[in-house]
Amino acid sequence: QVQLVESGGGLVQAGVSLRLSCAASIRVSTYAMGWFRQAPGKEREFVAAISWTGISTLYADSVKGRFTISRDNAKNTVYLQMNILKPEDTAVYYCAATKAIGVVTSRRNYDYWGQGTQVTVSS
Repeated sequence: QVQLVESGGGLVQAGVSLRLSCAASIRVSTYAMGWFRQAPGKEREFVAAISWTGISTLYADSVKGRFTISRDNAKNTVYLQMNILKPEDTAVYYCAATKAIGVVTSRRNYDYWGQGTQVTVSS
């Protein structure tokens, strides 16, 4: 049974940083990984993705330059470093895994999902 467990969310003020972690029960070195988020009343949206090689990454325009996705294959963990947080970053953040090649931005192409971690940014 595949498990992805997110952690690191919380309530913070605008301008600070948070690092989310996604601990996986699978060998993340053989999966492309992604982070998505869902704000109340909105659809789940793409945030960042990293290829299984770790060489390629891609970001949503709204987080480019502020967020960084990375992976530690030895720990089977994927991270999302979030800097200069804004109130509009408030959402539940989800980690996802797929066997697809390359960086994957569509949530329909992901096979496994975590339960999410809440990030709330106050102004």
